Amino acid sequence: QVQLVESGGGSVQAGGSLKLSCAASGYMPSTRCMGWFRQAPGKQRQGVAVAYSGDGTTYYADSVKGRFTLFQDNAKNKVYLQMDSLKPEDSGMYYCAADTSGGRCGVSYSWYASYAYNYWGQGTQVTVSS
Repeated sequence: QVQLVESGGGSVQAGGSLKLSCAASGYMPSTRCMGWFRQAPGKQRQGVAVAYSGDGTTYYADSVKGRFTLFQDNAKNKVYLQMDSLKPEDSGMYYCAADTSGGRCGVSYSWYASYAYNYWGQGTQVTVSS
């Protein structure tokens, strides 16, 4: 059983930065997809950034490209999301997700397809004020 624990959320003014962390415990295969989704009140959960550990390929939502950066530490089973130039529309609950089934995000399925991820964290809140 895998557990994902997020940290690093908080409140910040527009233009500010936050860094989220996600640590996985339990067995994690060496090749997996792991990253971040977010959900704002009344909206569907959307993919933010996901990375494939096999070759380091990273996917980003268009809305965060150039502002957010996902880092992997495969040896420690951790992923980080550096969020810069934050906007109020970035507010929401941020969830760490992992696909350990052997599927290849971005190839076997769309990287932002939440149904493909079999493990989820409990979420960390990000609030960006204008």
